Amino acid sequence: MQLNGAEIVIECLKEQGVDTIFGYPGGAILNVYDELYKHRDEIRHILTSHEQGASHAADGYARATGKVGVCLATSGPGATNLVTGIATAYMDSIPIVAITCNVGVSLLGKDSFQEIDITGITMPITKYSFIVKDAAKLADTIRKAFRIAKSGRPGPVLVDIPKDVTAAVTEYECQELGKYVPEHPHINEEKIRNVLSMLETAKRPYVFVGGGAVLSGASDELKEFVDKLDAPVTDSLMGKGAFPGTDPRYTGMLGMHGTKTSNYGVSECDLLVVLGARFSDRVTGNTQTFAKNAKILQIDIDAAEINKNVLVTEEIIGDVKEVLSILNRHLKQQDHAEWLERIESYKEKYPLKYHPDVLTGPFIIEEIYRQTKGDALIVTEVGQHQMWAAQYYKYTKPRTLLTSGGLGTMGYGLGASMGAKVGCPDKTVVNIAGDGCFRMNMNEIATAVRHNIPIIEVVVNNHVLGMVRQWQDLFYDERYSATVLRDSVDFAKVAEAMGAVGIHVETQDEFKAAFEKALTLNRPVVIDCQIGSDDKVWPMVAPGADIKEAFDEEDMKNEQSV
Repeated sequence: MQLNGAEIVIECLKEQGVDTIFGYPGGAILNVYDELYKHRDEIRHILTSHEQGASHAADGYARATGKVGVCLATSGPGATNLVTGIATAYMDSIPIVAITCNVGVSLLGKDSFQEIDITGITMPITKYSFIVKDAAKLADTIRKAFRIAKSGRPGPVLVDIPKDVTAAVTEYECQELGKYVPEHPHINEEKIRNVLSMLETAKRPYVFVGGGAVLSGASDELKEFVDKLDAPVTDSLMGKGAFPGTDPRYTGMLGMHGTKTSNYGVSECDLLVVLGARFSDRVTGNTQTFAKNAKILQIDIDAAEINKNVLVTEEIIGDVKEVLSILNRHLKQQDHAEWLERIESYKEKYPLKYHPDVLTGPFIIEEIYRQTKGDALIVTEVGQHQMWAAQYYKYTKPRTLLTSGGLGTMGYGLGASMGAKVGCPDKTVVNIAGDGCFRMNMNEIATAVRHNIPIIEVVVNNHVLGMVRQWQDLFYDERYSATVLRDSVDFAKVAEAMGAVGIHVETQDEFKAAFEKALTLNRPVVIDCQIGSDDKVWPMVAPGADIKEAFDEEDMKNEQSV
């Protein structure tokens, strides 16, 4: 049948099963939006307050559902406003397809009004960037974009379409979307034998779980593997929920703000099994001393991650779920009772703790956990509140912590929480924010109100840029350069001005009551929580130090008293 380019875009989205799009219109993309209007009963469009909010919402939708998220933007500044969200998705391997429209083909390269080379800009932060100058190639390009986004190691893909291509008419033939069967690398049998030998001869194994275990859906296989190996488990920020945080073998997060138990345990183990993790500097600290007593086994779908940051003893290139399935069939039951007892003694000696009598970030997170019974989707911005959310909420299922791990994007969480709630409407969705982060994209509260998206926004408000100030306090002799945010902004009133419910709290009891109320309202709610400016995330490892050198408030007091 004969269709124009805009009609083909919408038909291809329908082919891919897309039910929700996040975006912001403009002149170059008007043809697509006109066609989207005709299909508004089939595809829901969420008009965000800013294109960055649209890209983060598509990302949150993808993380929460496991499907490909989709966002739209017009040319020039509309397209460039997507860049931070695309980079966020790229760093955390999140499948989104960003569709932008550009000036007409004849105007490309002439500094035309609102022209930008968005494919060139996004080339380093996408799996692939397309510009489609021929309407006859449009359908196949969009189909390819979705296939690339979700295959192998997932990630974002951009499709840029000049405006005249959206108007051009060409032949279109509908294709039914068959069941997606991921292509996995061939797994070397000799590697499997070598790995089984490593697993069965280890005396002090430790399992380190990364985001790849979440993306591959490997939770069941992971639990069976850990039980068979009889080993303690730690995770990265991105790996939260792949292994239950309530399991006795779980020891908390690893790295800069990981538990002392995990940091000490990994430093003492003789085999570190790394599942879908990329050895971020926030995890390893000093790479020269990281797990120096251990053989390291890395299982990852991306060969580029092998020996990139840390040299490994053995690797298997493959999907974590598939590799663990194979290993589970052959691995004999192991017994490491003595090793587990040592790790348990660390857990008892070095628990996470905080000041119990005042409103603090950790108290807020634990109260959210208590009231949601651990069954909420937790989204975060980036900073101290993010680390507290990682430390004090017990994640028992994958895709229940949505956070910007690799890029560390302040302003990510509010858009992402909207995407998560749209994708999972039956779930309670809570975005944990700092006041610095909330300022960046708080205009998306208006989006949540406009589209009746009942998210709960909890602002951990210490009136400073908390994590940066923590570094200034510890490493810059308390020179608080540009980190103090003491002004007259009232976040509760701002929320009310945009049509949401705003609540100001200063005590533990006030927060308990406010959050309990928020759970019943089925409306967007902002809870502005006043905490101390000098509260810190503990434990901490100084940048570039050995992770065994984790210290906390008590350690600092002891050092100062000497």
